[in-house]
Amino acid sequence: MVNPGAVFAPAFLASVVEAIEMAVIVIGVGAARGWRSSLLGAAGGAAVLAVVVAALGRALTVVPISSLRLVVGGLLLVFGLQWLRKGIRRVSANGLAGYAGGVHLEDEPPPVPGQLDWTAFVLSFKGVLLEGLEVAFIAVTFGATANDFTPAIAGAVSAVVLVGAVAAASQAWVRRIPRSVLQLAVGLLLTSFGTFWGAEGLGVEWPGSDAAILWLLLLYSTMAAAYTLALRRLARSAAREHEQAQLPAMRRS
Repeated sequence: MVNPGAVFAPAFLASVVEAIEMAVIVIGVGAARGWRSSLLGAAGGAAVLAVVVAALGRALTVVPISSLRLVVGGLLLVFGLQWLRKGIRRVSANGLAGYAGGVHLEDEPPPVPGQLDWTAFVLSFKGVLLEGLEVAFIAVTFGATANDFTPAIAGAVSAVVLVGAVAAASQAWVRRIPRSVLQLAVGLLLTSFGTFWGAEGLGVEWPGSDAAILWLLLLYSTMAAAYTLALRRLARSAAREHEQAQLPAMRRS
């Protein structure tokens, strides 16, 4: 019989990676769009996941995860690129201090108080459902391999609970980040996740598996930094030209 610890540890470690991705999406969407709708979306995704897992059990692997990855990846990529564009423009204009609140002209109108923000709801819902299915696959795979599901399920659930607790504790810190910087960071994360999952859904096998997300994040961050610096140079150049154009009129007066 396989030692339960030898099943728990790999299931826990593999699930931690998926749980971190899940938490990053929920926190990022919540901070950028609103916590209520994001948390409701996360709860809805968890509820659907629970029903799917309870209904399929060991037959969970019949779920077409590739199609789900493609749909969720495409959705995250669309919204991620929109927020990335806004974040680059605002950080280039205002610096990392950005603006801390209020509604910018480019912002989508905020939801009516008491109504659901469907963008935040759907992004969190699908992020939790997809990553939750990944965690469930990990538990089923390790449990079936060892013919002992209890330590595999315990490892997966422990990982989700631990990462969820850390994410909840970090919420107050995330709220203090300037809104423009937050939009840039969330845009980078969603674009990286969207690219990764969308390509996986199309059958691409990333070198290093989930570690490829870090390389995508580095690539998009480098591009965003280059665009931000270029926009700041253009703004300074335009300001100097405006000042020089005003000098003759000021001397005459």
